[in-house]
Amino acid sequence: MLKQCLLALMVAGLLYAVTPASVAQESGNNDQQAAPGGPPPGRGHGHFDPAKRAEMLAKHLNLNADQQAKVTDILKSEQSQMESLRSDTSTAQQARRAKMMDIHKTSNDQIRAALNADQQKKFDEMMSHRQQWMQGHQQGGEAPPPPDSQQQK
Repeated sequence: MLKQCLLALMVAGLLYAVTPASVAQESGNNDQQAAPGGPPPGRGHGHFDPAKRAEMLAKHLNLNADQQAKVTDILKSEQSQMESLRSDTSTAQQARRAKMMDIHKTSNDQIRAALNADQQKKFDEMMSHRQQWMQGHQQGGEAPPPPDSQQQK
């Protein structure tokens, strides 16, 4: 059960990390067609809702109420920064992607700082598995399944 939960978290993290790049690419190709006000809120990114992500982390890491509130604030800030960056058409796509990765890393560092030692260990394992899965996925072809799905205990 824990393996399946970690798998779900890793997939959600992967989608969160990969989607900004693809959205930036799509919006870069459709700039002439985009409305001046930018994309409407909630354009299919409901599963990246900071409150839902914080709830998922709370479940997997056994966060207390104070930690969950901090994580929610961190994720809301991250979402706000990402949205601002996505709407910034003056920045090149490659530069936006790099900034998005920096924002995500900073958020992860802030979340990690709010955790106790045991939670940090679990969080690090989750991020490590996610990174391994992303590297396999980015090498092209058939990506191997995330490490958790290969090891059923």
